[in-house]
Amino acid sequence: MTCSALILAGSRAGEADALAASEGVSHKALIELEGLPLLARVHAALTAAGMERIAVCASDPEVIALAERLGAVVTEPADGPSGSVARAFARLGAPMVVTTADHALLRPRWVRQFIEKTPPDADVAILLARRAAVEAAMPGSRRTWLRFADGEWSGCNLFHLATSRAEAAIESWAGVEADRKRPWRIAARLGYGTLWNYWRGRLTMQGAVARLGRQIGISAAVVSAADGLAAVDVDSMKDLADIRALVAERRAGAGL
Repeated sequence: MTCSALILAGSRAGEADALAASEGVSHKALIELEGLPLLARVHAALTAAGMERIAVCASDPEVIALAERLGAVVTEPADGPSGSVARAFARLGAPMVVTTADHALLRPRWVRQFIEKTPPDADVAILLARRAAVEAAMPGSRRTWLRFADGEWSGCNLFHLATSRAEAAIESWAGVEADRKRPWRIAARLGYGTLWNYWRGRLTMQGAVARLGRQIGISAAVVSAADGLAAVDVDSMKDLADIRALVAERRAGAGL
C-alpha cells in the first residue's frame, strides 16, 4: 500500500524562534546539520522509507522555497498543528505519516517499522519511546515524560493516520495537544473512572490511547519505538548540540 507523509514546518503565530535566530536562519527547519537543512534531512529519510508523496506545511518563504526544490507539495498552515494536519489530510488522504521538520535524527527504518507494527485494525497509531530507551540512546536528553502504569513515555513526533476514519482523531487532537504535558488531564477526558485509575497507577499508556480512540469512535494504538533516539528532536540549544555531537561521533566511528 502506498503512503504519503506530511512534514510540519510551520510557526506559532507571534512567536519568534530563538533557536533559529541563534543559527542565523529564519526558521528552525533551515538549521543545518552536517551541511544539510533539517527539513532536507527529514525529507530524505521519508523518501528512503518509501513515502510516495511528501507534503510540507510551511509559511516561511525560505522554507517554502526549500520544500519546492525538494519536490514536496506545500500546504498552508492552519491555526495550530491539528488544523494543519487536517488541511493536509484532506488533500493527501490515508494512509499518511505525520512528523516534524526538527526530527533531525529520523531514520527510514523507524518509519518503515512504525508502519509495519501498526495493528491492522488501527485507524491511528502513535510512536512513543520508553524513558529507559531514550536515556540509554541519549544520556541527559531533556524530554517531556508521560507517566503511566506501564512506565514513562516520550512522544516521537511520528503519527500514522492509517485510514480515512483518522479524520475524527485529528478533530480531537487540539484538545489532547493542549494537555500533552499533563497526562492526568488526558485521563480526565475519559471520565472519572479512568482518572481514578490513573491516580491509582493502574492506567497504561496503551489503555489510555485505546480509550481515547473508542471515545471518538475509532481504533487507536501505541507503537513502542525500538530506538530511543526516535524521541529526540531539536527543541533547544542543548538538543542541537547533543545531536551534532552524536552525528559527528558516529561519522568519525564509521571512518567517514
